[in-house]
Amino acid sequence: MIDTDLKVSVDLSNSKLSFDDFRQIIKKDYEFAVQSRMVSLLGRKEVLTGKAKFGIFGDGKELAQIALAKVFEIGDWRSGYYRDQTFAFVSEISTIYHFFSQLYANPDIEADTSSAGRQMVAHFSTNLLDEQGNWKNQTSTKNSFSDISTTGGQMARTMGLGLASKLYRNNENLSYLKYFSDNGNEVVFCNVGNASTSEGVFWEVINAVGVHQVPAVISVWDDGYGISVPNEIQTTKGDISEALKGFQRGENGNGLEIFKVKGWDYPGLCETYEKAVKVAREQHIPCLVHVTELTQPQGHSSSGSHERYKTKERLQWENDYDCNIKMRQWMLDAGIAGEEELFEIEKKAKDYVRSEQRRAWSDYRKLLQGELEEAVSLLSEFKEDLVELPLKTLISTPEPSLKEVYSTVRGVLRELRFENSIEKQALLQWYNEKKKVNAERYNSSLYVETEKSPLCVSIVEAKYADNAAIVDGREVLNACFEANFERDDRILAFGEDVGKIGDVNQGFAGLQDKFGNMRVFDTGIRESTIIGKGIGLAVRGLRPIAEIQYLDYLLYALPVLSDDLASLGYRTKGQQKAPVIVRTRGHRLEGIWHSGSPMTVLLGALRGIHICVPRNMTQAAGMYNTLLKSDDPALVIECLNGYRLKEKMPANIGEFTVPLGIAEELREGSDVTVVSYGSTLRLVQEAALELDKIGISIEIIDIQCLQPFDREHLCATSLQKTNRILVVDEDVPGGASAFILQQILEEQGGYYHLDSKPLTLSAKAHRPPYGSDGDYFSKPSADDIVEAVYRIMNDVDPKRFPRFF
Repeated sequence: MIDTDLKVSVDLSNSKLSFDDFRQIIKKDYEFAVQSRMVSLLGRKEVLTGKAKFGIFGDGKELAQIALAKVFEIGDWRSGYYRDQTFAFVSEISTIYHFFSQLYANPDIEADTSSAGRQMVAHFSTNLLDEQGNWKNQTSTKNSFSDISTTGGQMARTMGLGLASKLYRNNENLSYLKYFSDNGNEVVFCNVGNASTSEGVFWEVINAVGVHQVPAVISVWDDGYGISVPNEIQTTKGDISEALKGFQRGENGNGLEIFKVKGWDYPGLCETYEKAVKVAREQHIPCLVHVTELTQPQGHSSSGSHERYKTKERLQWENDYDCNIKMRQWMLDAGIAGEEELFEIEKKAKDYVRSEQRRAWSDYRKLLQGELEEAVSLLSEFKEDLVELPLKTLISTPEPSLKEVYSTVRGVLRELRFENSIEKQALLQWYNEKKKVNAERYNSSLYVETEKSPLCVSIVEAKYADNAAIVDGREVLNACFEANFERDDRILAFGEDVGKIGDVNQGFAGLQDKFGNMRVFDTGIRESTIIGKGIGLAVRGLRPIAEIQYLDYLLYALPVLSDDLASLGYRTKGQQKAPVIVRTRGHRLEGIWHSGSPMTVLLGALRGIHICVPRNMTQAAGMYNTLLKSDDPALVIECLNGYRLKEKMPANIGEFTVPLGIAEELREGSDVTVVSYGSTLRLVQEAALELDKIGISIEIIDIQCLQPFDREHLCATSLQKTNRILVVDEDVPGGASAFILQQILEEQGGYYHLDSKPLTLSAKAHRPPYGSDGDYFSKPSADDIVEAVYRIMNDVDPKRFPRFF
């Protein structure tokens, strides 16, 4: 470990800069530091005066981030967190105006360029896409992956962002992708707070970057606390770099280069980052820079005071060792600037911040004022007494928000529900037009909305030769993957046991031998990092298939999937995308583990990711073909007991597509519509044969996707014919089956076609015990399906269908 503890003297004997040039650089850096500190101070005041909802700032970390920004080059990547404002300003991935616009939640993308008011302040990102959804040239800009608030959440995608550089340098077949890399010379800079190093994802990624030797510089901003919890409670030895000594690389073997430097030591910081980045960029050796003795002048955030948990001695130390104060004194001692000169720099910096804050607030108020004036003008046309009070209230509100404007308008429309005047029609027309505007402001871009969407991929039917081979389902998948790997050098696959043995069910069998271990490779058991790896690779232009071995393992990666991947398009308002395909398998395995079907969890957590539930491997292959031709992230859940079931091999195995969100009628019937998906469909089909003997005809609908769900409303169309419905699912009661029923009855209007009570048939509330008997009594069986359908018909005609039991 390199412990940097430099003295404050300056030696320019070997410098190419003149002393005057050197002085100008230092003074500019000090100006950045003063500006950023003023942003923090003024930002907190804006929160406390009610102009903004909440604020979290980077005060106390200015010098470290200035030093870091000096080595952040065009083409590099940032994966940071909400203390990085100084770094963002100096590297020009954001500005003070944009910062305050985000603080005020301005929904204009030109004002808050990172999120259009969708994220709280200090969450930075850069625009990676043009208006058509095509990638911009990442080698000509400094790139910032969109921040998330979850502690340590920035770690996972760091692995993929860095691995992309390694692949671009070492795989000559990717050399044509000039927009994404300059021969792998890009470094990913990950910044994380000291408290977040207690998160499991931090340790997963530290281990993974050490194994893969990716060009990452991970900075730990250490101010001694995690809100009120000191390092001694957070970390073994109270010091993360001490705890990580076993990861320090030796003469022979992989590992990290670990640096330690004080956050108030400006020259030490500059030298440390210059060394670390040189090692990472040139040798692809990951580095960890532990920046200690940082302070937090205003405490953790605008919601609390650090005086509650810090001693007077600690607070005094923080005042004495404030990095800006230490730099100021160093400049005076070294003769870099005099007192008057520093005063002028400080005044200029503070005045500039105030002017940018006022400009941001003024622009935000203009946006609000325009719609306020339109609403007031329309409301003023009414003569009704019912309008007078809400109108006066709105006009007298000092600084009304859009919420207050539209709440007033909606309240008036409710009050005038029996009126039909010209004034009301004008107000209603205005409101309906603004609903579209506000939907674009606040509800758009959950999924890709350009022609890159998988919903825009042309349907190509599977073709079969007259003598088509009958093969195991796994062979269909294997052939599909092989065809796509042949077609597109950007595609790669990884996960536990994916490489050497071709995954536990042989979907990638033989593909590592054919395409090499840079395209098909194994990973350790670290689900969060597997998904993060996929995210980082995808945003840098590659097409990763990230495998999670079993469906219930997906829960270990849920924070990365939910907080980062699923929300990426939404939180950047369509400015970033990560077309990761997450491949896994589940359903119908016996036993408590690997047999669960946590679709409820996935439906709730993964809005923004397509959820595909193919019934067999041919359908799965068609979905993979669709997804690889488009740019949305997706989860594909293969049937665990389907790999050795026989299927015909399509002649166009790498070309045919299965559209997402299009349900399929597998069997025509007249009495009851049975809706299901995945492995359970085989049981429904088995039950249909027995029901035929009883005289009951069921129509079977395979929904194929949970997100998007049945876009053509086939379920409701079937229900219109049968007037009765049963939903069969392996999730817990009230889980995915409830979602399916809500979609059919409410969204598709199926309620109006019901002649009988709708039923759901799910697994028991617990996971199934081990063994076939446990499975039979815990999950829907063919017998259960027969009896559930029969129960519906018993209610319709009890004489014809008397009770079994």
